[in-house]
Amino acid sequence: MKFSKLSQLFLVSIIGLLVATLLTSCAIVTIDYVFVGNAAGSGVGSAGQIQTFDADSETGALRSGAATVPSGGINPVSMATTANYSNLYVVNQGSNNVVHFSISGSGVLTQKDVVTTSATPVFVTVNTAETYLYVVSGPNPSVLTAYSLSSGTIGSVAAKVTLTLPGYPTDTIVPTGVNVLANNGAVYVSAYDLSAYNPGGVTTSTANPGWVFGYTVGSGGALALSSDSPYKAGVKPSALASDPTSRFLYVTDFASNEIIGYTIQSGSTLDFLINGPFKTGNEPNAITIDPRGKYIYISNELDSTVSAFVIDLSTGTPSAAVNVTGSQQNSTDTTPVAIIVDPALGRFVYTANLQGNSVSGFVLNPTTGALKSTQSAPYPTGDQPSALASVPHGNHSIQTVSP
Repeated sequence: MKFSKLSQLFLVSIIGLLVATLLTSCAIVTIDYVFVGNAAGSGVGSAGQIQTFDADSETGALRSGAATVPSGGINPVSMATTANYSNLYVVNQGSNNVVHFSISGSGVLTQKDVVTTSATPVFVTVNTAETYLYVVSGPNPSVLTAYSLSSGTIGSVAAKVTLTLPGYPTDTIVPTGVNVLANNGAVYVSAYDLSAYNPGGVTTSTANPGWVFGYTVGSGGALALSSDSPYKAGVKPSALASDPTSRFLYVTDFASNEIIGYTIQSGSTLDFLINGPFKTGNEPNAITIDPRGKYIYISNELDSTVSAFVIDLSTGTPSAAVNVTGSQQNSTDTTPVAIIVDPALGRFVYTANLQGNSVSGFVLNPTTGALKSTQSAPYPTGDQPSALASVPHGNHSIQTVSP
């Protein structure tokens, strides 16, 4: 059968498009799965969802991945994974529960078990030994709870402590974050005293507003208050993170637009970095440290930006040298409230943008720590994304530093 010249040209064009599509598809390699916790609906009490994205290994661009699943509750606000990246834990603030999901090799989430918290849960983290899940809840009461873990399954309560200020036992303490050291030896909680800091409301206490509570981890997961704890932490500490070597702790102060640094002494005791605090953007509310322990990234809620810092590995001092003042280079979509660095390559940074209903992406320069936007960012999500987590995909070396 013969084709006209026009038909031949059309056939060649179609074949060319198919080949190009196949080549493009082959060139896309997923390096990470990125999980986003969305409120899902705008109505009060609407069910939460966990949305999955695939991250491209070359560009960091995100595309839709495995099917979206219910978060197991209402208003997911925090997520954490185990060190082997096989389990995901989701805090649902609107339903006072923590939900455990298994993660398949293709990024599929399957709900496993659920625990109900005694107060409104705020933040969750897992120790690197995968033996304890730490959940901070409050206020009224504000508590830190350690749940035992066995192959990812949430077990019984191993330890539970109430956050109170010495000398001010009746003050209302509002927890904002929890962090466990990479060496598993200590746990820290950021919180502020609502009785001392309550803009537009009544203050009834003369206590310092911002605090970090430190606890050493003992046998069976027992939590003991660190020497001199709690430690002063500005006005309204909003998040905290420790470096991979368990030598430094950093806390964002939402009210003062700064980051406060501490050295970790004697396993859990904190001392201020002598040259801090350090300026951030306006209303910093989330913090992450890259897997190599070289850079700090902070999302600034009011500015809709990301601040980037280089860590002096000998002193822990964060330098803002990689920030670009007045530039749009580190701009996100509206109201970033969560931030992560990808665990596989440590080359991509993502923020969840609450009012933008999106995720912003950045490519991390491994030499300088500077950021530039990923292709086609921001990426649309469900309603009001407020939590992020990520796991590596495939046989890739994971960027880590031994504590």
